[in-house]
Formats: sequence, C-alpha cells, structure tokens
Amino acid sequence: MGELTPQAVEELLGDPDDPANPYGFAAAVARDESDAHPDELCRTLVSAGFHLNYLPREWGGTLDSFADSMTLVRAAARRDVNVMPGTMFGIIAATCLQLHGSEEQRRRVAGILTRGGSVAFALTEAEHGSDLLSGEVRLDEDGRLYGEKWMVGNGLRCEAVYVLARTGKRGPGAFSAFLLDPEGEGLVREPGARTGGMRGVDTARLRFTGLRVPDGALVGKKGEGLEVAVLAQQAVRLMSMAGSLGCADSALRLTLRFAAERQVSGRPLAESPHARRDLAIASAALLAADAVALAAARGIHVVPGAFSVWALAAKHVVAEATDELVRRCAGVLATRSVLREQAPGAGLFQKLQRDVGVVRVIDASPLANLRAYAAQIPSLAGRAGTPGQDALHRIFDLDAELPPYEPTRLDLVVRGADPVMGQLPDVCDVLEDRTAALVWQLGDGLAALELEAAAVRRPGARPTALVDLAERYAWLHAAAACVHLWWANRGRSLYGGEPGEAGWLRAALAFLLARADGVDPRRAGPELLPALDTTLALTGDNRLLTALPVPLAPASHRMENS
Repeated sequence: MGELTPQAVEELLGDPDDPANPYGFAAAVARDESDAHPDELCRTLVSAGFHLNYLPREWGGTLDSFADSMTLVRAAARRDVNVMPGTMFGIIAATCLQLHGSEEQRRRVAGILTRGGSVAFALTEAEHGSDLLSGEVRLDEDGRLYGEKWMVGNGLRCEAVYVLARTGKRGPGAFSAFLLDPEGEGLVREPGARTGGMRGVDTARLRFTGLRVPDGALVGKKGEGLEVAVLAQQAVRLMSMAGSLGCADSALRLTLRFAAERQVSGRPLAESPHARRDLAIASAALLAADAVALAAARGIHVVPGAFSVWALAAKHVVAEATDELVRRCAGVLATRSVLREQAPGAGLFQKLQRDVGVVRVIDASPLANLRAYAAQIPSLAGRAGTPGQDALHRIFDLDAELPPYEPTRLDLVVRGADPVMGQLPDVCDVLEDRTAALVWQLGDGLAALELEAAAVRRPGARPTALVDLAERYAWLHAAAACVHLWWANRGRSLYGGEPGEAGWLRAALAFLLARADGVDPRRAGPELLPALDTTLALTGDNRLLTALPVPLAPASHRMENS
C-alpha cells in the first residue's frame, strides 16, 4: 500500500457533492441527523492508511511533516470533520507515550494504532473542566482507581486508555499517568453527553469504581503525568487546526456558489456590495488562518521549544477566524442558513456551523487556551534577541527541507525570543503602498507590545488585561507569520497567484490587524477584496483553499437538498 496524498484522498472518496456518494456531504448530513458515527468512511480511510499520518515512522506510521499531514487531513475533514476523532483520537496518547512511555508500552500502543484501533486519553473531569489541578480521579493506597473522567475520545471503543490520576496532595506533581486495559473490572464505560456539533462522535464517561492498576501500568515517573499531558496537547492543538480549516473550506465554497447563483434584483447576490464585503471578510479569514496553520505546522519541526505559546496562539487565531468566516457566510445565506430542508446545502451549512463550534472548544475553550500561555507574554514581548536566518528560512520557505519532528524538544515555557516576532523582513520597499502601510502598522503594533506588557504588571491594571494582551499577541503573531511566509516564497506561486503576488497578504493583514485592534474587519473595506478574488479563482479551478492548492475530486453531480 502506497502512502496516501491529499489528491489520493480526493480520488478515493470521490465528489462530495454527489448525493449518492457514501463519503459525500449528503451522507454526512444524514449521519448528523441521526447522531451516527462515520464508520464506513473511517474504515475506508483506515484501509488506505490515512490513520498513520500522525504516527512516527519508527512506530509504523507515515508522519514526515505536520504540514503535509495537515493538508491530508483537510482533504478528508472538509467532507466530515468527524473523521478526525474517528481515526486520530489516539494522537495525544501516542504523543504522551513518545515522551515518557517504556519500550513495551510504546510497542503496545503502536500496534493498536497502526492496525486502526484506538487508544483513549482520559484527562478532564466534568466538575473541573480545564482546571486540571483540581482533578479528583485518584489512585488509592490499595492500588485501585476511583473517580470519573468525561469527554474521553473513543472511550467506548478504545483498546487501551491513558489515564491521568491523582497520586499526591497538591500541585502539578500530584498527578501520574497510567496505561490501562479498559475491559478491567472496576471500570464502567458509558456514552458521554450528546454534543450540538460533531454528532455521533464517541466522547465517553469512564467511571472508576476500584479498578486495580497492575504493575507496569505507570507511564514514566510518578508525578510527571500532568506535565507530559500539557506538552502533548501542543501537538493536538496544532492538528486540530486541520478540522477548523476543513469546515471553513466547505462553508465558504458552499456560500460562494450560492451567492453566484442567487439572483437579487436581476443580478447575482455576489455582486451586491454588502454580500461582497462579507464574502471578502470570510475569504480573508480563511487565507489568514491557512497561512498561520501552515507556518505553525512547519515551525514545530524547527523550533519546538517555542510551541508552549506558538501552538496555542495559532489555535486561537485559526479557531476564531473560522468562527468569523462561518458567521459571515451565514449572513450571506440569510434565511437559507437556518432552513433544514428545501434549500441546496442548507443541512450541510448547519452541520458545519455546529461542528465549528465544537472544534473551537473541544481541547480547550478560547479563554482557557489564552490563559494557558498568557503568563508568558509580558516577559516574551520584551525579550531581546532575534532568531537565526536559517531557522526562519526552514520554517517559512516552503521548498526548504524540514528536520524530523522531535516531541522531546517540546517545552513548558519559551526560553528564547519569539522566532516569528523577533524581526520582520524588510519588505516595504518591494510592496505596493497599501500593503506596505499595513506592514508598517504591524511593526508599530509589535513595538507597542513591550509597553503594553509592562502596563499589565502595574498595580491597578484591569482584571482582564493579561488575557487581553495574550489575544492581541496571537493576532499580531499571526500577521507577522503571514509577512514571513510571503517574503520567503515571493519567487513562487501562493494561493494560485503569480509569484510575488501580494493581494492575499494585504487582505490577510487587514483582517488580522483589525482583530488585533478589536475592531470590526468590515472597517478594512477594499483591502479585503483581493482575498475574495483569490478564493473565487481557487474554487473556480476546483482546488483546495490553501497556499499550495491541491486538485479536488472532479464534480460528477450537483448537490441537491441535504
């Protein structure tokens, strides 16, 4: 079996608009209506090796770069984002085992995952959510587990479960990790709460009523479980962006088609100034999110020690940009965004809306995500030093070879300067005036961050100041990544344009800087329109909406009521 590519996924799964296609949109909407898991779709992908995309080569996987894996996953997730938990929920347990598992534990988990099985990760509890330090699931002195975990991905169907449990009194060192057999006496597995989006996904409750923990079940050292779980979540947040982008691609594609076909006062809705503006905002949001995700997916190979901030900041931008995209598309679709029947694509758009809402919070809420790195921003914003040009070249030049991913180089804090925001390339002399003005605006924003960081430390600072600073940092970080990406690849085509074309950059910067300043992106006006031109060209050519576009499955039928 050859290794899977995004184009091969498209060919395998066929035209998603074909109502008879079991791997298409109509089938996804039907599953959504009945809370059904995408079993057939997942089996087809697993048989083709899709599930190997996040596993290291030494485990029998096919992971070479997160950037390639992310594009592969988007090709499947644009049809139904539920394929991600259906085939990839093992990513966090696998990362934890890479970081501190024994050879025997790694072999066991690798065997399960490479054959298409699942290993669950039991971290959070209903009473405490993201407050992990308050977790109550405990290992008693008799060597038995007690308590309950919730929202355990694939908890009902897993063949092993990685559990974080309290083994001490207080602090991060009070938690240890165990790799357990879910069939043991003293563990009750129950269906989890039904979710509004990503319906049918297995998110179980695990009740430990005295499950005996056997010798050899401890993973790593006693007391290091929480630290390792936090490290592993950096990779999970990175890959979750593929789900957001897959949903965004389908939502925008559907809306662009509707706006082109819908006639209002004798002309296409797409030519209406208000609809055109909303479509431009949605397009700019997608291009910005794509560039941010691509940069992060490459950056984790080069500077993994920066990802205690970078992964979380990128996750925030991609999730929030996708949320805005869906809201703008709903505005264009108007009544048809809420109809369940008698409107082409209506059921699909509602599913996408709900799915985006779940992806946005499933590994951490936006607030919890910001809080997780906010404390680092005051010192990081004022830290001197710039990254080496070699590191920047390897991150942003899409032709540059990436070093192997080394999860053991992930860190809980960033110990050097921010590799993206340390120094912008000198691009203004080669950009047209309007784009250059936005780069200058970005530079001013980066310079002001140090003053803003100092202000949040002063007595009397508003209670939300630190988290607000973390959010502003995320949007400016994203804008800087876009500038680096354009500069490093100005000799090649990006987003289907001519080499050096900067329209997408202008639109992305206008969107990101508006969000950084807390203003409505509509104020950016015409600066956003090049993004719409870009997405119209890519959808017209039937290509994935990404920097290096992938041909999609050829159309066979027009989707009807779904």
